[in-house]
Amino acid sequence: MIKAIKQTGTVDKGEKIEVYSPELQEGTEVEIIILVNSPEPDTTEYLLSTKANEKELLEAIERVEKREGLITINPEEWHEKYSI
Repeated sequence: MIKAIKQTGTVDKGEKIEVYSPELQEGTEVEIIILVNSPEPDTTEYLLSTKANEKELLEAIERVEKREGLITINPEEWHEKYSI
């Protein structure tokens, strides 16, 4: 039977991780899986990570600032079209 024991910890000096589990007897065979929490990438950095994305986003911002190609809808039109 498999028993799961979840712990959190921090990597110590010398890149060591210690696990202390008094419920496990000496000599018990265990399998250890380490999940590393990585910080989420900044959305803006991610979106601008390629030249093609950067160009497309900057052009889109320019179009919005110039109010080109915008689709506008008032609340009544929205209600008529999407009211269920």
